[in-house]
Amino acid sequence: MSAPVKKNDRLTVYIEDLTHDGNGVAKVDGYPLFIQGALPNETTEVHVLKTLKNYGFAKVIEILKPSADRVDAPCEYFAQCGGCQLQHLSYEGQLKWKENMVRNVMQRIGKINAPVLPVKGMEEPWHYRNKAQIPLSINEAGQAIAGFYKTKTHSIVDMERCLIQTGEADAVLAGLKKELAASGIQPYNELTHEGMLRHVVIRKARATGEVMVVLITKKKKFPQKETAVAIIKKLVHNITSIMQNINSAKTNVIFGDETVNLWGKDVIIDTIGDVRFEISARSFYQVNPEQTEVLYKQALDYADLQGDERVIDAYCGIGTISLFLAQKAQAVMGVEIVPQAIEDAKRNAALNGFTNTYFEAGPAEEVIPRWYKEGKEADVLVVDPPRKGCDEALLNTILEQRPKRVVYVSCNPATLARDLRILEYGGYQTQEIQPVDMFPHSTHCEAVAWLNLT
Repeated sequence: MSAPVKKNDRLTVYIEDLTHDGNGVAKVDGYPLFIQGALPNETTEVHVLKTLKNYGFAKVIEILKPSADRVDAPCEYFAQCGGCQLQHLSYEGQLKWKENMVRNVMQRIGKINAPVLPVKGMEEPWHYRNKAQIPLSINEAGQAIAGFYKTKTHSIVDMERCLIQTGEADAVLAGLKKELAASGIQPYNELTHEGMLRHVVIRKARATGEVMVVLITKKKKFPQKETAVAIIKKLVHNITSIMQNINSAKTNVIFGDETVNLWGKDVIIDTIGDVRFEISARSFYQVNPEQTEVLYKQALDYADLQGDERVIDAYCGIGTISLFLAQKAQAVMGVEIVPQAIEDAKRNAALNGFTNTYFEAGPAEEVIPRWYKEGKEADVLVVDPPRKGCDEALLNTILEQRPKRVVYVSCNPATLARDLRILEYGGYQTQEIQPVDMFPHSTHCEAVAWLNLT
């Protein structure tokens, strides 16, 4: 059966929803058209660009009836840059859409009927990212460029500022380009694998104001390193740490395996709530510290700790959630497959004086059953998996060990819904789901779910 539209058709359509990457969705006789820049509840005239068997793509010619939530995107790079997808939707509209999206995904994928609460958003949803990863290159005129990638490409949008990054990131972004030519530091060319400086990573601790700049270079031998240090110290007045990471591979992965100190400390210190954390060049640390505190407090509330519980934190990372839980639990055991993260977690526990924590490196689905066999049972189990969700073996482990309460922290509502369905089939009941807006102006939404054993 052929599609009801064809390439180059001009149509008037009503936008019903948004996709996960921010495109409007219209349906023509049940056939979905994905339309960049269109918003729900708009009537638009569109030009069909491409048709496939089950869906097609179109672009907006004219917005005939705009959404009441449409606003002018404040960022001059919004139409090109792939960093944000929703700046043309009011923040109130973003929160409303994310709440509906989470609720719909829960019902459609997981058949989960637990209450989905209104999204916890930010009072000031700008300049919230504490980490910027900026690629550098050279344009056709041989000039240094730096910015972020166009949507679904590795083509850099040359930028001077970013409205969701810190002022320090903007200073490095704009200032470093101006200094590179005179310094003799060559930006990296991804196509030819020539040049030295591949990426610059800027991390800022919200609580302490400490800033770390990491220069990712193609080679360890960096003749201009003293010049680079001097430039960065001039650009960032509150600089605390300047590091070099070496990545010589032909890859789009940002970090290599080796990191060396060029100036200052090896780590910066940040605080979430009353817990302090050491952040190194490659530490995983949530990029929105204000909302991270909201997220972790929600997880702590759902854990409902009274002081005598043993808690297991699967996918514990550097111990961020574990240490929040340790404030109220009898004991917290964290497991993470990345050994370096476990070392960071141990250091962070010591930094805060916690003596009721234990961390071990390994696959959660292997370590946790062994803990149970050793008598290290948990009253509460907390999971915070990557976007792909929980490993099937870990879900089976939960169903076999049957802790009384499970708190699931998720960065992907679709895999959350899938995993909740499995846990509900196995005897748990989802009590409540609280979405948290960790990434304003993007389509991403985190959520925390609370489940009890029935």
